[in-house]
Amino acid sequence: MSVPAKKAAEAVAKKVVPAASRAISAAEAPSIAPAALSSNDPKDTSMPWNGWFSSFLSSKMGPEKYDVFKSYFIWRPQDIHDLQQVPNPNVSVPISKDGKVKAAFRTPSPGSTTRDGSHLDQRQPTEDEGTLYDDPFFVAHYPRDTARRYQDPAFPDVELERLKLDLLNQDDANVQDAQAEIGDGAKSSPGNKGTFATGKSTFDTTGGLRAAMSTNHETLEASLDSFMPNHLPVPEWWENQEEIVAWCEDQDIPVPIGKTGYGTVPREGRIARW
Repeated sequence: MSVPAKKAAEAVAKKVVPAASRAISAAEAPSIAPAALSSNDPKDTSMPWNGWFSSFLSSKMGPEKYDVFKSYFIWRPQDIHDLQQVPNPNVSVPISKDGKVKAAFRTPSPGSTTRDGSHLDQRQPTEDEGTLYDDPFFVAHYPRDTARRYQDPAFPDVELERLKLDLLNQDDANVQDAQAEIGDGAKSSPGNKGTFATGKSTFDTTGGLRAAMSTNHETLEASLDSFMPNHLPVPEWWENQEEIVAWCEDQDIPVPIGKTGYGTVPREGRIARW
């Protein structure tokens, strides 16, 4: 292709191709216009055939007759998720009592919100300030993985192991040695505690938890202690148990164990996530 023809083709492409869907240079980035529709817009779908049969019936029967017809065959015909277990990205789920506030897939995106989540009256979950995870680059899970604590034989529950030893013969030399060493902790992989080949770390304020090479047992145990649960969880129906009992008595049916509900999923579990 000759140079004039190539330039002519580029000029035509810039006019035809939407500005936000073509490759752009670094110089164009600050002034580039966004696309009119995002890939999450309900009008923009990669499966235009989805729901064609119901749309065909609704157009022929009319919306009112179709709703009556649909209620005969479909359980929960007004389900906004169309009875699908995996939520569709283009479904907006009401999260307020009046239904005005809604949440959808990637809406709002973290890039369009402020640090306190004040943009568009939406709130993005953030970590508590002052904790390890207030640092956006700190992504490790093990410093607060209390669910799997004590599963590693190298890090047993000291109090539990001490109780086990108290039940054994106290005159046994092996028992005495084990009691003397029970509080020493693991002997392997002590970590460099933030001291690397280039010197002491200046960016790690966690005591060595930010990098696997610097992680040490003392700091890890202290971190897990701070994240240990300090409350007893209660069921979802705990605050409404009197209402549940009263309803069952009015219906003259046995009171079930807990609050059962076939096919019900918590609202937060039906919102498509990142």
